[in-house]
Amino acid sequence: MMNDIASQAANDRSGKKFAVKEADYSTFQRLYALGQCTPDLSSLDCENCLRNAISQIPTFCNNRRGCRITFFNCNIRYELYKFYNSVSPAPEPASSSSSPPPSPPPPSNSTSSEEGGGISTQTIVAIVVPISLAIVLLVVGFCIARRSKKTYVCTIFSVGASEISITESLQYNLSDIQAATNNFADQNRIGEGGFGPVYKGTLHNGQEIAVKRLSGSSAQGTEEFKNEIALVARLQHRNLVRLLGFCLEGEERILIYEFVTNKSLDYFLFDPEKQPLLDWSRRYKIIGGIARGLLYLHEDSRLRIIHRDLKASNILLDRNMNPKIADFGMARLFGVDQSEGNTSKIAGTYGYMAPEYALHGLFSVKSDVFSFGVLVLEILSGKKNSQFNQAHGGDDLLSYAWRQWRDGTPLALVDPTIGDTHSRNEVIQSIHVGLLCVQDEIEQRPTMASIVLMLNSNSITLPAPNPPAYFGRSRTQSSPNDLQVSDTSTGTKSPSNPSINEVSITELYPR
Repeated sequence: MMNDIASQAANDRSGKKFAVKEADYSTFQRLYALGQCTPDLSSLDCENCLRNAISQIPTFCNNRRGCRITFFNCNIRYELYKFYNSVSPAPEPASSSSSPPPSPPPPSNSTSSEEGGGISTQTIVAIVVPISLAIVLLVVGFCIARRSKKTYVCTIFSVGASEISITESLQYNLSDIQAATNNFADQNRIGEGGFGPVYKGTLHNGQEIAVKRLSGSSAQGTEEFKNEIALVARLQHRNLVRLLGFCLEGEERILIYEFVTNKSLDYFLFDPEKQPLLDWSRRYKIIGGIARGLLYLHEDSRLRIIHRDLKASNILLDRNMNPKIADFGMARLFGVDQSEGNTSKIAGTYGYMAPEYALHGLFSVKSDVFSFGVLVLEILSGKKNSQFNQAHGGDDLLSYAWRQWRDGTPLALVDPTIGDTHSRNEVIQSIHVGLLCVQDEIEQRPTMASIVLMLNSNSITLPAPNPPAYFGRSRTQSSPNDLQVSDTSTGTKSPSNPSINEVSITELYPR
């Protein structure tokens, strides 16, 4: 019956993603069940979410006469009494700012419930209570009640202005993770970042996972760890990596992601032997997918999210070479009416950071746009921005791309391994978009919505790009020296003392 509900809710034509069903449980009892997703989910994502919740029934609902399992985007519930109104849908599942209400008690002496399954007095009172007060009371009450029954564990994380409830359904036991990764065996290690190693694992049900194990000396602290959990668990997009869960036991801080088959973009893009596998059609698809993922983060998710560390190693590729943006440990969460902020702790990777962020700690959606522009030029050239000047007379990638564009030879930038398979118009348009993204003036950089439109239309006239931020002297060259910069590619920190051309970082040490 629950599986039928999952299918019905996912394909609900009303768009409410809601379904209920009842059946005889015994001669004298009937079983009532409900399933619902948030309306923003696609039918496929809704059904997957519900079936994932259903799979938890043996673990959390064993031998119980009623049970409710709630994820961020969906929930299921069954009882031996009619707990829902048969005419109108049940309340939507929890959003990013609230937790699901506790299950109402079974009807006892309520005449209306016994006679027709109507709404009880307690339910009416609960609905009338002001929402602001209800949210606080329900979160606290739910956590306390569930803790006493040892059914769920509820933890409240504070991220910016929002409080996000993480249920035990996202939490894994350390023993399960150790078994999945063969106790973090070296042969299971598939990557190494500034925050620690990444392992491939296989759960007892056969599902492949990627396990990010934060090192004890990791630059990512507890707040960043909680930040990544809270952010990624709520995101639903085909171009974003999906977080399956986390583990917090002792000193261990572990994130469990879906396993993405083809590793990261830099694995192919900067390896001369693997570069030919990225023909133009694949590179163009990767550029478009990254753009759509960023557009979702900036404008289409519930809250505006600025990634702050977009780079080739944080773009994963699935079996069809579709890109998925990963690693949200440095992301910042904003309200829908916010678009920028500042910080004294600079976190990111040299070569991808916008100058206003690297020098002054000012970050915005346009900071991600700058990083996207650098990434586009790397995908086109097959060269790392940070290493480009070693082979091109001191020019960094941005300056070289600008010179070629200015001189009317933009195709000189293109990776020779692409050969003649590329579309000249698509390549030139991509170079044009990349140069627009890395302009020095923040307001001149396009939004991700404009970029997606530019990449998908041949009829739009693009504005002429201005010199990139690192081309000669920049208006942002005056810099305070009290900012700390964390390079996430190495996990190190240093004071930000840029050189006069803003290409290199000078670190001063006493003699």
